[in-house]
Amino acid sequence: MTRCPMCAPMDKRLVAGGVYRLRIEGYASGGEGVARLEGMVVFVRGALRGEVCDVRLTKVGRSALWGEAEAVVEASPSRTDPRCPYYGQCGGCQMRHMDYAEELRAKHLRVEEALRRIGGADIRVEEILGAVRQERYRNKVQFPTAPGPRIGFYRMRSHQVVDVADCLLQPESAARLRGAVKAWMTRREVPAYDEKRRAGLIRHVYVRTNRQGESLCCLLVNGSRLPEEAGLVEALRRAEPGLAGVVLGVNESHSNVILGERYRTLWGEPFLEDTLCGLRFRLSVPSFYQVHPEQAQALYGRAVELAGLTGREDVLDLYCGIGSISLIMARRAGRVWGAEVVPQAVEDARENARRNGVDNAHFLCADAGEAARLLERQGARPQVVCVDPPRKGLAEDVVDTIVRLSPERVVYVSCDPGTLGRDTARFEARGYRARRALAVDLFPRTQHVESVVLLERR
Repeated sequence: MTRCPMCAPMDKRLVAGGVYRLRIEGYASGGEGVARLEGMVVFVRGALRGEVCDVRLTKVGRSALWGEAEAVVEASPSRTDPRCPYYGQCGGCQMRHMDYAEELRAKHLRVEEALRRIGGADIRVEEILGAVRQERYRNKVQFPTAPGPRIGFYRMRSHQVVDVADCLLQPESAARLRGAVKAWMTRREVPAYDEKRRAGLIRHVYVRTNRQGESLCCLLVNGSRLPEEAGLVEALRRAEPGLAGVVLGVNESHSNVILGERYRTLWGEPFLEDTLCGLRFRLSVPSFYQVHPEQAQALYGRAVELAGLTGREDVLDLYCGIGSISLIMARRAGRVWGAEVVPQAVEDARENARRNGVDNAHFLCADAGEAARLLERQGARPQVVCVDPPRKGLAEDVVDTIVRLSPERVVYVSCDPGTLGRDTARFEARGYRARRALAVDLFPRTQHVESVVLLERR
């Protein structure tokens, strides 16, 4: 550790604003570089492993420090141009300053460390499957709005909206539709929602796309109607030739919830269709669907492989969304039950089963715990349970209920290595051991990574 010659002598009273020369030793879960100063861990935004940086402290905590790389003294060969004018302002990407090989190394290590350090699993993450397409890959975008109007993304660790005309992770159709909404709001003086005042109309602009070049646009609003709805539809259709439908979503809650309580179609269809793993899926606004379709195919393919299906097994798929994993597994299983708490997603899942001629998949509108308990009361004993929970992972009572069903294998698909590690430890304590693990990068240039773990009953 070397002190920056321009800063004051180091002492035990570290304060925000001080600049120190530090060597970056590794990465934190959010993509920040990790260094040490005066025996404390420093999380350094914008720094790469192996670099020497002059770091300006931005926050001093009791057991950790936070800072930003003010100058790179010794650069890593993995450092690259972010190529985005909003990088460092918008909080959407965290890894654009490193090349993709270094990003994959960081994510691979993050998953492995979470399983070992948090999960206590003596296991190696076999591989990380990188994406061929690292830009323009997202098939869904949710633009928050703010008075101005500003339409874009939140600044890092805040709810301040950065006005973003185009994002390199989103399809160009999303940028065109965003621009049309902003122009319409400006022309008609339609107010954006103000979180502090809890007033205003337009909360989010939601765009979903498919691989056929079609788009679905939804405005999430603090009300039930828009001024001049026909004019909005005309403006959106003029901006985007591939537009398939325009939907109004009503969200009058005073919360951070994005999606609406009810929906009304203003024009066209209220859903899109897309193809994944040879199956056709209907996608409505509230339905969950992975944002990187090529990588989702790789992820689901590996999940089916780890499930070890022979054609005779009963499978329970919790957090099934529109039934993507359920229907893919149904082609190799005896019977599949899918459970999802969002009613519209369950409707989509049943319709997707019908459209694809899958008659051995059945869908329940229930949360994960209720669905597992229902099958338990009916005496069903699935040999395989698949879970794909949100970032908060599994509630402990859900783990208990799964264990009572006594499946031979649990296939855990996760979008958060930390909660995956925690839940792996819970399963381990109840007699299930992690046997295989791998990672799949569904979110290039961001801190997020998907992983899948096979847990087997001892």
